[in-house]
Amino acid sequence: MQKTLLFSMTAVATAVVSAARFVGMMTGAPCAAGAKAQGVAQNNAAVGEAFAVDVLGTTIVDSGAAIGAGVAVKSDASGRAIAQGGAGEILGYTVTAASAADQKIEVLLTP
Repeated sequence: MQKTLLFSMTAVATAVVSAARFVGMMTGAPCAAGAKAQGVAQNNAAVGEAFAVDVLGTTIVDSGAAIGAGVAVKSDASGRAIAQGGAGEILGYTVTAASAADQKIEVLLTP
């Protein structure tokens, strides 16, 4: 598994942030279920700490359930990637599959 990063930003955590999870749009906190994301945190961060957010390109994200390759994804309540399946913002498309939750997958982020 790899990632091809085209653009990254720095954010300051307003809540505890876990690496490989979606971060809410300009919130510095884990992304809410189905909400718009700024990108994916690349390191863990405690409140007040700076962390890198992958915004454009492919990146590694924790899966929230089993998911195939080529599937549109949104965030679950803890910032993991799950199948979009109806309501919620499309945050990207899976490049690799996961057979269960909490596996690392590659996701092509959408702007």
